[in-house]
Amino acid sequence: VQLVESGGGSVQAGGSLTLSCAASGDSYNNRICMAWFRQAPGKEREGIANLNRDGITNYADSVKGRFTISKDKAKNTLYLQMNSLKPEDTAMYYCAADPVRPYCSSGFLRWNFPYWGQGTQVTVS
Repeated sequence: VQLVESGGGSVQAGGSLTLSCAASGDSYNNRICMAWFRQAPGKEREGIANLNRDGITNYADSVKGRFTISKDKAKNTLYLQMNSLKPEDTAMYYCAADPVRPYCSSGFLRWNFPYWGQGTQVTVS
């Protein structure tokens, strides 16, 4: 599975951004767990949103109500709509895929996600 993120950038507090993650590869299909993680400088990588094979979503408390994860099956693309951005949302954002646990049963345990994108930077000032 290959994952390529895009859509990061700089935005003022209160603004919005939409991240995209294009998925491809022989091992990819639309029936796997997909997730967004982020890592701020000096902090551990944290999971913030996941979407299982049935389209059920789960969010970290820090982004609940502000971020929305979704997927366009026809385009093999995962999205993260981010609204009401705060300076503490500043981080490198990564998408990840777990084909072994399609119902995202491991939650945000990053070591259970074998496939990662290269990341896209989001800066909120």
